[in-house]
Amino acid sequence: MDVGFRSPLIDFFRRGEVARDVRLLAAQGALAPRAQEQLALLLILSGDPDPLVARTAAATLDLLPAPSVARFLARRDVPQGMRDFFAARGILPDPAGAADDDQPLVEAATNAPEEQSADPQILSSLPVVERMKLAMRGSREQRGQLIRDSNKLVAAAVLSSPKVTESEVEGYARMANLSEDVLRIIAMNRAWVKNYHVVAALARNPKTPPALAMGFVQRLNERDLKTLSVDRNVAEAVRLAARKFLVKGK
Repeated sequence: MDVGFRSPLIDFFRRGEVARDVRLLAAQGALAPRAQEQLALLLILSGDPDPLVARTAAATLDLLPAPSVARFLARRDVPQGMRDFFAARGILPDPAGAADDDQPLVEAATNAPEEQSADPQILSSLPVVERMKLAMRGSREQRGQLIRDSNKLVAAAVLSSPKVTESEVEGYARMANLSEDVLRIIAMNRAWVKNYHVVAALARNPKTPPALAMGFVQRLNERDLKTLSVDRNVAEAVRLAARKFLVKGK
């Protein structure tokens, strides 16, 4: 179902690109670091084609405390589709007690990810589910390692973390060892590409898909255009676009 809420992690679930064990964990409410994402995942997974995943999500939804859900639904950023879903279950927004925080509404038993190391070898030896938990709830150092993870779902979890900052995203956009998929996620996020430094980093990153990089070239200042126009690391089409806008600006 369309839950009206987007994040890099939610998009993977919506497209059905998530392994069964990860979907089962999410159906228990264990993956999402915030209420908005937790409810969105539960609503999506309640219609999962795997009967066990669907039943688990439905059971978790039944465990949600109605007063907490009602307070959450009163928030202005809650999609109408989510309100409609709970209205059908007899739970309506409670404006008098609108929730200010975004803590998960049900907590599944999890390890304490912040106690894990940020050592790349240790992180890479962990199961995918544990790496995802760390990506969303761990430290800045752990996110810096996990954004490079070969599993796209782990990298998406980093970018979905409520802890990730704009300065971290700017740093990720500069990394030439990230996958194109991760850079594409950053480039498609409207909030992040409002930041000039993120845009400039994406335009200069040789791993950014050329079509996206070229779209950012027109937003660069003259100094960055000059640098990009002679940068042999980026695609020729990107260099030519930079030269074109340099000429236009004269």
